[in-house]
Amino acid sequence: MVRTVAVIGAGPSGLTSIKSCLEEGLEPTCFESSEDIGGLWRFKEHPDPGRANIYQSVIINSSKEMMSYSDFPPPAHLPNNMHHSQLLLYLRLYAETFDLFKHIVFQTTVVSVRQRPDFLVSGQWEVETERTEGQRETQVFDAVMVCTGHFTQPHLPLNDFPGIEEFEGRYLHSWEYRSAEGLQGKRVVVVGIGNSGGDIAVDASRVAEQVYLSTRKGAWVVSRVGAGGLPGDLVGTSRLDKLLQKLFPSWITRMMENNLNQSFDHRLYGLQPKHGFFAQIPVVNDDLPGRIISGRVLIKPNIREIRGSSVAFEDGSVVDKVDVVVFATGYNYDFPFLPSGLLASSSHRLSLYRNVFPPGLARPSLAVVGFICNLGAINPLAEMQARWATRVFKGLLTLPSEEAMLQDIKRDTSTLQNRFACLERHPLQVDHIPYLDSMAEELGVRPNLLGLLLREPGVGLRVLLGPCTPYQYRLRGPGQWDGARQAILTQWERVAQPFRTRMAAQPESRTRASCSLRLTLTLSGAVLLLTLYTRHSLSSLLSHPTGLLYKMYSPSETMWGWK
Repeated sequence: MVRTVAVIGAGPSGLTSIKSCLEEGLEPTCFESSEDIGGLWRFKEHPDPGRANIYQSVIINSSKEMMSYSDFPPPAHLPNNMHHSQLLLYLRLYAETFDLFKHIVFQTTVVSVRQRPDFLVSGQWEVETERTEGQRETQVFDAVMVCTGHFTQPHLPLNDFPGIEEFEGRYLHSWEYRSAEGLQGKRVVVVGIGNSGGDIAVDASRVAEQVYLSTRKGAWVVSRVGAGGLPGDLVGTSRLDKLLQKLFPSWITRMMENNLNQSFDHRLYGLQPKHGFFAQIPVVNDDLPGRIISGRVLIKPNIREIRGSSVAFEDGSVVDKVDVVVFATGYNYDFPFLPSGLLASSSHRLSLYRNVFPPGLARPSLAVVGFICNLGAINPLAEMQARWATRVFKGLLTLPSEEAMLQDIKRDTSTLQNRFACLERHPLQVDHIPYLDSMAEELGVRPNLLGLLLREPGVGLRVLLGPCTPYQYRLRGPGQWDGARQAILTQWERVAQPFRTRMAAQPESRTRASCSLRLTLTLSGAVLLLTLYTRHSLSSLLSHPTGLLYKMYSPSETMWGWK
């Protein structure tokens, strides 16, 4: 029977894994190689190889409500898209609230994880660690949770760039980038247009003489600021939106791309990719279009070769006197402390059942948590994985046979290859809501939408038509949280709070427009519900529908402080 669990890494995935162990009555010991929690989100001026790192200007792409843990809403005063230092504060509050620090051993690196000789019977692991001072120790654990992430091993494909070894300037990977300090007056080429490449190009362009952003395939660029100034990931990310995308994929894709091109024409700006919007994670950047239109960032095609200090591109253009090349070319993944062959590959992906369990283990006592990416926040996915894994450890949930798991991995890989572009560089990608729901279904925590609409229509409508915030997965089942309902009902209030730094008067015309909008949404919602449910089931809802249907999709005027 599993009792002791080794958790490797005290970043966001490691912290929620510790908490999930405690919820199931397990005894976690977390080994963290650095001196503090936070993982990727703790800025280090001088990071050590093998550890994740960020640059000074990083703002999180996901809004606070979407990236929060399911039973720990973010403080209302925090901005919706936090600076990395504020996200670290949230993680620290989480660890303090649930008393996680006493389970963490800092400045201790896991150097090897080995199956015990009696693994077929016990499922136990020998975990060897090394302290900063050099002392080594081996301990036995009933289970292991690997929470080291996938931003630790820079991918630097120098062979793809002939002449780079003779480059007269300086080149570096984005992992090494800290700030624009030292780039004043320089000519900078950034290679790669993922989120890091876009951020670094913008950051450098504020001081550099000129920045060139080189991309092979282009990218869709979205802003953190969505319709009406709301956080972009709170709009169009409901369960109903996901259903419409599934039913009408081509139409929804075209509509999304048309909306993006109304903000700025991606073809005109040299960014238009060949793939559709949902086929690859977009670049989240509020400033890139402005830096392009001002000429501070010039979009270029792929590099053909480098000659001395000159960079030649595939379209025949050449930029001379280049001082710095920054490779924002992603990361490799590696688990050097695990037995070789334990995490076999399936195409470009690790062979992990549900992206968590190696299928070949005789005992399911090792789980990988947070090794995943999606169009959305990682924290809720990692938390769901940890909740699921700990229930498997305890024997409360049973995995399929090895053959069935391998078949599932094969089907999943095939689906992803057809669904997403550039899978080789993004082998960890999943669909946010479907992935969460599939695991929640096994856990018994998937929200009962029909039941909610009948019993608590206020909550049910928000779950169906509002953003799919993590609190939905604490309404029922194992780990049910009494505060989940209130967290859903008040999520828009927490969104509004950071904006209340100056209360602007509401124009009279806005009042009339808001009344019309309320009436339209109320009538539309009533028709929808009448179509789906009987008059008897709706009697309590229809007695006071005004304001309810409006608030579940966007903040009310009272919330913004207009009345």
